[in-house]
Parts: sequence; structure tokens; C-alpha cells
Amino acid sequence: MQKKIDDNIGQNAIQRALVKWCVIFFDRYMPDPFVIALLLTFVTAALAMGLAPHGTPADILNAWYSGAFKIVAFAFQMMLILVTGHAVASSRPVRRALSHLVTWVTTPRQAVMLMYALVVPATWLNWGLGLVVGAFVAREIARQIKVDYGWLVACGYTAWWLCNSGLSSSIALSQATHGNPMNIVEQLTGQIVPLKHSLFSGFTLIPTVLTVLCSALIFPYFCPPASQSVYLDTEAFIMDAEKTSSSVTWSPRTAVEYSSVLSLAIAFFALGALGLHWHEHGFGFDIDSLILSFLIVGLLLQKRPVSYVNAVKEAIAQTGPILLQFPFYGGIMGIMTATGLAGIISVFFVHIASAQTLPFWSFISSLIITFLVPSAGGHWAVQGPFVVPAALSLHASIPHVIMSVAIAENVANMLQPFWAVPIVAIAGIGIQRVMAFTSITFIISLLVCSISVLLLG
Repeated sequence: MQKKIDDNIGQNAIQRALVKWCVIFFDRYMPDPFVIALLLTFVTAALAMGLAPHGTPADILNAWYSGAFKIVAFAFQMMLILVTGHAVASSRPVRRALSHLVTWVTTPRQAVMLMYALVVPATWLNWGLGLVVGAFVAREIARQIKVDYGWLVACGYTAWWLCNSGLSSSIALSQATHGNPMNIVEQLTGQIVPLKHSLFSGFTLIPTVLTVLCSALIFPYFCPPASQSVYLDTEAFIMDAEKTSSSVTWSPRTAVEYSSVLSLAIAFFALGALGLHWHEHGFGFDIDSLILSFLIVGLLLQKRPVSYVNAVKEAIAQTGPILLQFPFYGGIMGIMTATGLAGIISVFFVHIASAQTLPFWSFISSLIITFLVPSAGGHWAVQGPFVVPAALSLHASIPHVIMSVAIAENVANMLQPFWAVPIVAIAGIGIQRVMAFTSITFIISLLVCSISVLLLG
């Protein structure tokens, strides 16, 4: 049962007008994310034709075709991170814990506090887990109190802001992984960049912590009043947790499918493989070991093989739209790389940079490139080959340059809807209303991070 809340949290007329204007603007003008990917394809092709050194129509078409399928392996890894995270978050123990935690929430400010307390650490561990936890927490809170559902889902996406500053950051992991095809630093210097110099450095931690704190403090003030709010339809909404397997008829087939012993055995088998890998290569997370870790945890939490399969089916159904976008953004990445367009953008900023300001200008150029190539790994494949040589020639800090690219993607994600697709699909709400609120986060994080990167660079 939903509790009615006092929505007066100190909003003035300007704040209410800003919220209303943002919602109306995004609802009226923002198309579906897939449509945005199609439009960006033509925008990138036009820019390449007008600016790039290899921008003939034939060059552009060949580059698009090649890029669309070069991203397949990476797209599969990203989907596995998201799917294994969903399997963990949708397990009965996790859902029960979330249901108990939301019972004390009675105000928007408390909703933000709980959302950040759960989503921030989950995202730091695994960005896919953080996305899914944000959607599940939003649904649970919306069933508990009457608060604008779009604002609530946007709060979860805002708390996910640090995705590229956590343990599953594909940019940081690729530069820390020996032999990774996207490890530009190793290809040019023969060395890797340990996570202690990238993710765990003050250059990364300071803007990350400041942005999380500032957005958490400011976000409650933009909760719409009751007159402007759209609520979750709790009567029509049925939680997946209420589905049971009580009607299953016993047979040799179902005995195996519902065997918790089988899940336990394969989980320990995989754990042994992971332990052996760490013993031989040293403890540390790369993309593959992170996926396997969450696969193991998900199997243990779901208990039965068929339960894990059902969780994965649900995740795939909800993340299908984002999978559809990967080939198009891969094509955009191919156009930018093969025609030389990415080089023009990056080199422009490199030419006006010094050793101290290169991280800042890498941050600015990363903001622009993220809107065209929102996938962190694909983004790095575009920008990395230009910013790392620049850092070497200017004797700038390579870890700072790497993480300035990653931090800028955190910022741009609040306006680029690519990664918002899974959370709105799971939550069951239109993306336009959600992005109206995350645009406020974009402004906050842009100010905090640009100043931090400039001062710390």
C-alpha cells in the first residue's frame, strides 16, 4: 500500500518551473534511443564527409560496415555484465532484502538516501548490477510511497553515474589487462596501468565522491509536486517475486532443472577455475573474471538452474533494445576511426593542451565523442589511440588522461540515453521523463568534474 507523503521539500517557483519545463521539453522533442542512434549515424557520416581526410561515400560505407561487426565481441561482454547483474538483483534473497529496506522510506529525501546507499556500491562493484538494482529499488519505493515515478527512476540512474569509475570500468580494466586488444598503453609502452593508479587514485576518487555527494544533496529538491507527478500503477503492476513454481509437476526432467545441488556444483566448479586463474596470473579483476564472478554469485542466489535461466530470459527481453543499438554505434565508431574524424576531434584539443591541461581537454573531447560512441570500450577504441600518444609526447600523466576520458563518459551518460534503456525497460516507464531529470544531473556533474579535472590534472 502506498503512503501519501508531504511533497513540500523547499521547492520555490523557479525550481518547479524548471522541473516542468524539462519534463515537457524531453517529452516533446526526445525520440526513442534507437532513433537517436539512426540519426547520429547520418550526422557522423555528414561530418566525416565534410571534415575527415578519408570521407568519400565509399570510405564511409566501408567503415560503417566494418565497424558494425567489429563490436560484436565487446557487445556480448557488455550484455553478459548486464545479464549476470540482473540475475543477482532479481534473485529472491536480494528482492526480499530490498522489500524490507524500503519500508522506512516516507519522504523523497529518504528515497534518495536509500537509492544512493544501495545503487552506488552496487554500481562500483558492477555497472550492470547497479543499473538493475536502481530499477528494482525504484519499483519497490514507488509501491511504498506516492512519489513521481520518473523522478524516482532518474534518481536510480543518477546514482549509477559512477559506472566508469568502479571495478567494472571497461576503460580502466582494459588498460590493466595484459594482452587486451584495447590496451593502448601496453601497445605503445609495453606497460599496463594498474587499477591503483587509475580507479583508486585521488584524480578519480575526488570528482567521483564530490559528484555523488552533490547530486544526492540536490536531487530531492527537484522532485515534482503532486500536481505534476506521474505515479506507478500499483494495481496493474505485479512483481515477478510473486510468481511461484508451485504448479511444477515432478519428473526426471524437472528434478534436474530444479536441482539446487547442480547449481551449487557448477558454481564451485567455476569458482575453482577462477581461483586457479588468479593463482597463475595474480589476483585482479578483468572483464572476463568479473563476468564469471557474478555468474557464480547469481547461480548461488537463484539456487535452481531453471530459476537462473528464467532470470536471464527476463534480462534479455528487457535489454534487447540496447543490444539492437550496438551495431549502429559500432558503425559510427568505424566511421570516426577509419575516416580520421576521431583524430581531427582529438588532435584539435591536443594541439591546444599542455602537460597540465591535457587531462582537461581529453575530458572535453570525451564529452563530445561519448554522444556519438556511448559504449565505454568502443569509445576508448576511438579516443585512446590519440590521447595516449599525446600524453607520451607532452609527458602528461597517462592514468590521469585515461580516467579523464572515463569520467567524461560518466557525465555524458546523463544526457546520452544509450545506457538508460535497460533501467527504464526494467522499471516500465518512458525514457523521456527520466532523462528530463537526469539532465539536471548532467549540469551538476559537468561543473564538478570539469573543475576537478582541471585542478587535479
